[in-house]
Amino acid sequence: MEGTAVLCVLNAKYVHASPAPWCLAAGVKAYAPELSHRVQVVEAHIGQPLGEVLRQIVAQNPAVVGFSCYIWNISATLELTRALKAATPDVVILLGGPEVSYCAEDVLERNPQVDYILAGEGEESFPAFLRAVFAMDRAQPLSARQIPGLCGRGEDGAVYETAPAVLRGAVPSPLTAGYAQAVRGRFAYLETSRGCPYSCAFCLSGRCGAPRFFDLEKAFQDLLQLANSGPRAVKFVDRTFNANPAHANRILRFILDHYGREIPFGTCFHFEIAGDILREETFALLAQMPPGAVQLEIGMQSFSEKTLEAIHRRTDTALLQANIRRLVAMGNMHIHIDLIAGLPYETLEQFIDSFHKGYALKAQMLQLGFLKLLHGSDMRCHPQQYPCEFEETPPYTVLSTPWLSSEEIALLKQTEDALERVYNSGRFCLTAEYSISASGLSPFAFYTGLGRYAHREGVGWRTSLDEFTAVLQRYCASLNGVEEELLRDALVRDRLATNSTGGLPPCLYRQDANLAKVMKRLSANPATAAPKGVRRGVALLYGAGTVCWVDYLPQHRNPVTRRWPLNEMPLDAILP
Repeated sequence: MEGTAVLCVLNAKYVHASPAPWCLAAGVKAYAPELSHRVQVVEAHIGQPLGEVLRQIVAQNPAVVGFSCYIWNISATLELTRALKAATPDVVILLGGPEVSYCAEDVLERNPQVDYILAGEGEESFPAFLRAVFAMDRAQPLSARQIPGLCGRGEDGAVYETAPAVLRGAVPSPLTAGYAQAVRGRFAYLETSRGCPYSCAFCLSGRCGAPRFFDLEKAFQDLLQLANSGPRAVKFVDRTFNANPAHANRILRFILDHYGREIPFGTCFHFEIAGDILREETFALLAQMPPGAVQLEIGMQSFSEKTLEAIHRRTDTALLQANIRRLVAMGNMHIHIDLIAGLPYETLEQFIDSFHKGYALKAQMLQLGFLKLLHGSDMRCHPQQYPCEFEETPPYTVLSTPWLSSEEIALLKQTEDALERVYNSGRFCLTAEYSISASGLSPFAFYTGLGRYAHREGVGWRTSLDEFTAVLQRYCASLNGVEEELLRDALVRDRLATNSTGGLPPCLYRQDANLAKVMKRLSANPATAAPKGVRRGVALLYGAGTVCWVDYLPQHRNPVTRRWPLNEMPLDAILP
């Protein structure tokens, strides 16, 4: 068969550079090198017009097109396959990835345009598939016996399904296929292990078995190459990075020893860890990291012991909280912690308790996620054990459970939106802190109230930052105990610390002749004058009776909080 083999992935956004097609291309280079010159990678994202992506694929003269499928792209990918088959009827369409590996029969029955699915790990099975396809007559269907993980249709048209393949040989590096050249300005992904020691009922990571750890000398070469390719960040996709403490510590030590030299200063590495199994050596290494060099994502899921037991998650919650506090106190890393709404046995009251325990840890991000019933997960495979209603279409988000009603989930979605805009964005930390303290509301009550208020005000994804600032100001001003001028002070401080234009939105701006006088006197004093050529933001704070200013020097921006430092001085020390 003539033509190329095109590997395509529709990323969630342009900035996310999925390594999946590059891993498969590297697999061909390693296990079927005679075919590597016929493999092309086409990257796109779900925001692109599908006609544009189709033209990119067809331009490669494809005989085979393989798509990497995930919950965020499966709908668009299937639409693209239909258009592709219509445009090139003889092309062989192959799907792979977690979104089709555990429901292959259903996908094939519903989508006649899809010829085959490769379930499981594909670095060996995809090269074997290409060898078979390029050597065969197009009219002859492949047998499941030929290729591990192959699912398709037999000569009688009946669908057959095969268990997901597990890679037997070494894992080829996607960098051998050109991945490093594709990630400039984007999020790059690096893998140093596969599998997971946990078997969480909502997750697929444990389906790959116990962790398999890669050769670190090769991983270090990849790390250096990726770090020097100009990525936005390097994200390790190891499902529990510290599952093997010795393996994790060697990587952290390597980063620490090479940072600012072979690893460019400013490179950020992201790791997903289990917070309750951290060792002292790991703490010691993390404490030495330059500010902003490391981000940690810690999945708490829940603090309900019954819930954790039901989802097979072994967690020492007391130790987890203590360890997160210890990490946050270091101040040199962005800490991201997760909660999941909709898990078994967790009522709204119990979720609120988990929320407050998580919020009290003061991490830079508290993600409020919602359970998704993934194909292949225990929760989807055993509905009697895990009863719930969920969306039939991707991403299969939970709609209700016996413990959490649909109305309560809708309420939590409004809470999530408020939490994202105010706390997780880092834009309004001082405003939230002041308003919660002054009103006496619990954090959950504050964000839930704001979520309801913003919903009534029509806040949506098109709402500008200035518009949302005004909504937040009106909501907080309506709370008992909140003083108008002190609220404005907090909002002004937040806006100056996070907006390098130095300007204030109309809801916070006040015409005051004293401002020009203050700015002139600050500039006249060598101790308070702005550095030459540097933009400065200045505002008067009427509640505090001070002037607040920020000089937007890039090197002064905190790499962990992404905020500029505030300077403040009493007005009576400047104006007579």
